[in-house]
Amino acid sequence: MTGPVGRPVTAGCLVVASAVFLVTVPLFRGFFDVGVYYGTVGDWVHHGGRIYDYLSPGTTYGFTYPPFAAVVMLPMALVSWPAAVAVSIALSVVASALLLHWLVGPVIRREGWCRWFAFVVAGCLFALFEPVRDTFSFGQVNLLLVALVFADARLLATGRGRYAGIGIGLASAIKLTPALFIGYLLITGRRRQAATATATAAAVSLLAALLDPGASRTFWTEALWDTDRVGSLSYVSNQSLQGVVARLGPDSGGHALWPVCVLVVLAVWAYRARAAVRGGDDAAGFALTALAACLVSPVTWVHHLVWVIPAFVMLGDTALRRRHRGLLALCAAVYVILCSSVVWLWRWDSTGLGAFLGANTYVWITLGLLLALPPRTRDGLDGPGPAPGPGRSVPAVRPDLGKWSHAGHRTHRTRRPTP
Repeated sequence: MTGPVGRPVTAGCLVVASAVFLVTVPLFRGFFDVGVYYGTVGDWVHHGGRIYDYLSPGTTYGFTYPPFAAVVMLPMALVSWPAAVAVSIALSVVASALLLHWLVGPVIRREGWCRWFAFVVAGCLFALFEPVRDTFSFGQVNLLLVALVFADARLLATGRGRYAGIGIGLASAIKLTPALFIGYLLITGRRRQAATATATAAAVSLLAALLDPGASRTFWTEALWDTDRVGSLSYVSNQSLQGVVARLGPDSGGHALWPVCVLVVLAVWAYRARAAVRGGDDAAGFALTALAACLVSPVTWVHHLVWVIPAFVMLGDTALRRRHRGLLALCAAVYVILCSSVVWLWRWDSTGLGAFLGANTYVWITLGLLLALPPRTRDGLDGPGPAPGPGRSVPAVRPDLGKWSHAGHRTHRTRRPTP
């Protein structure tokens, strides 16, 4: 890090440069998604409209989330459009700050960097990440969902696992993709937390059904299965396995290929996630689950790839701990690619070998991280929990007790899992 005298100047320059880039270079999405949310709940509350009949003016796009998401967004019906945009931005800022604190904070502590300066640098790098800037620009809910899920990871990490599961349940009821984390809790032996998550999702979904039975019936019987509601599966922004298959064309046998790809990815995910928890690295288990969820979801728009951030941070963490220049270079290259909007070069034509490689760049990165995210040794683990006390020996870590333990101590002692 730069010296104490130069840090304020450097930090100011980084913030200004990042702001100039964000204002002048990326496409501005016009808060389109928050506009859909705002219009949907406004029509529902003020005009007696039906949630899944509303279309954003001049488009064919409407509300695509489960009914509970509309219930959560009901306060939008009470405020003006500028206020709705401001609240969307504020909530994403809070979620971003929490994620940086949980994911990057432990690395900063271990490396002994100047705390405020390191967070400024991390914040600028975070803001330039394409999925993050698109989440803000669209007014999306992605960062809030990641924060809800990783709040549960934090509880498990700090020995308060008895309270975990509520965040995952709420996230799953707002949007279905995070439901894979319930599967993660099950395959790693956290039956109590899995039951809590399932019960939470079921309870709030029932609440939504009581408030609007017709909307719930429409979603679970019709809208959920109508992928045309969210756009073309072959559109280049869809960086999921289904998107790759769809871009191969109608003669590729995609109807049979996609389920096979999903099953293979889920098998790899289950193996790697369980291995991570057996090694005491629950953080890696959560990160791997986030990657798998992006891959197996039928639709993973570029802005959904904020779920890749935990795995990317762990890749950088591993490179720093090992002082591995090659791994640091790889991490830097991946970051640049994920900021570059490179997949949009094939927006109008995603056919041919070049397009197969380039238009699916973010899929290959996500898949590569799932397959090859480096494992972390027990005495090199990192996380937000308290430092291990003196004299504690390494316990046998059962699958249901994997911890996010500190790496700031170069001994073979680690925090004892809490039963």
